[in-house]
Amino acid sequence: MKKLYHGSCHCGAVAYQVNLDLAEGTHKCNCTVCTKHRLWQAAVRPDDIRMLRGADNLSEYRFGSRRGVHLFCKTCGTHVLGRFEGELPHGKTMGVRVLALDDLDIAELMAAPIHIHDGRRDNFGHEPEETRHL
Repeated sequence: MKKLYHGSCHCGAVAYQVNLDLAEGTHKCNCTVCTKHRLWQAAVRPDDIRMLRGADNLSEYRFGSRRGVHLFCKTCGTHVLGRFEGELPHGKTMGVRVLALDDLDIAELMAAPIHIHDGRRDNFGHEPEETRHL
């Protein structure tokens, strides 16, 4: 069941609300950006997110296939959201960085399934051999 969460960057310039069901699982990826930033996200549909402030303070970073868009605060650098520009089987093209959710219950997060993707090889349907570092 979806629950309303509030998220923000570290400095507070960017804030949003998201309707999210953590029981559907969270996602980690072994691509170079996700690994370096230790990004952990949950997939949602774009209409599940409502920006409260700071949309104009978001900057984006793309690399590789350029389909993955990492959105971060221009002021403090916190990665808060992501977007995937392409076809996904579940239709969820936004990624919410779960550790940027201000009212997240850590016990609830730890109970959520974690799906790990081999983004380093652009093989998102498979888990990489090594995942302990993620």
